[in-house]
Amino acid sequence: MNTFFGIIQNNVAILNEDESLHCVKVLRHKVGDTIQVIDGNGTRAIGKIEAAHAKQCAVSLSEKEVVKQTRLYKIHIAIAPTKNIERIEWFVEKAVEIGVDEISFIKCKNSERTVIKDDRLKKVAEAAVKQSQQAFIPKLNSLVDFKEFIKKDSSEVKLIAHCEKESKQHIKQYISTNKSFTVLIGPEGDFTKDEIALALSSSYLPVALGDSRLRTETAGLFACNALAVINS
Repeated sequence: MNTFFGIIQNNVAILNEDESLHCVKVLRHKVGDTIQVIDGNGTRAIGKIEAAHAKQCAVSLSEKEVVKQTRLYKIHIAIAPTKNIERIEWFVEKAVEIGVDEISFIKCKNSERTVIKDDRLKKVAEAAVKQSQQAFIPKLNSLVDFKEFIKKDSSEVKLIAHCEKESKQHIKQYISTNKSFTVLIGPEGDFTKDEIALALSSSYLPVALGDSRLRTETAGLFACNALAVINS
C-alpha cells in the first residue's frame, strides 16, 4: 500500500499538489483505490480515494491511528552542508530512516556551501519517513551561522566532533539514555580552532568518532546511529 502525506481532518484527508500529482499521475491511483495517509505529526490513516485530481486528491478514511511519541531521548544533528548537495541529501535520508529528531544546517568558516534549498531537503525527509513507515517527520532547520546556533542550542548533552589532535573520548563515552543530544559536525575543512574554542566555552564536549577520518555526511550518520543504538 502506498503512503502519502496529507492534512487529516476528521474522516477526510487532503493531499497537497505534489503528493496528489505523484499519487494520480505517477502511481496512477484512481477513485476507489486504498492508500495510507500520514500527517507527519503522529496520525496515520487508511482510506479510499474519493477525488483523484492531480492538484488535490481527497481520501475518505476508514481507519485512523494517533501514534504517541514515547521516546524519552532526542537526537539533534547540526551539520555543515557539503559542497556536493547530493551527499547532504543522502545524510538527511539515512538519518531520518534511523530516527533523527532534528537536523540543523550550520554555516562555518570553512564551509564550501552557504546556500541550501529547504524545500528540496524537506521532500527528501518526507520520502524517507514514508519509506521507513514512521509517523513523525523530523524538524529541519534553515542554514544558520555557527555562532548563532551555538547561542540557541539548549540540549542536555552537547558534543562537537572535530579532527584536531587533542585528548578526546569516543562518542560512546558520553551517551547515556533518555537525554536530549546535539552533535556538531563540521565542514569538509573541519571546524576552525576558534569555532572549537567557542563550542567548548559553551559547554560542548569534544568527541572522537573512531580512528578513521570520516566524510562530513558519514560522520553525521555515525553519530546519529550511535545515539539511536544506545538509546533503543
